[in-house]
Amino acid sequence: MEQEFKQGYRMHCVLSNLNRLDIDRLDDADQERVETARALLEEGSLLTRPDDGDGADARADS
Repeated sequence: MEQEFKQGYRMHCVLSNLNRLDIDRLDDADQERVETARALLEEGSLLTRPDDGDGADARADS
């Protein structure tokens, strides 16, 4: 459980840092990378849940 907390905290920190960026000053490729990273971090499930069908998704949502 502590490992899940640490991962969630790290994701939150990274997302907070990305949200502070002034992406208007970045080139188009970097803007797209930042937006993709934000979307993945907000989704969370792509980074934190294995896709092995063992029911881990149901536990992670509660």
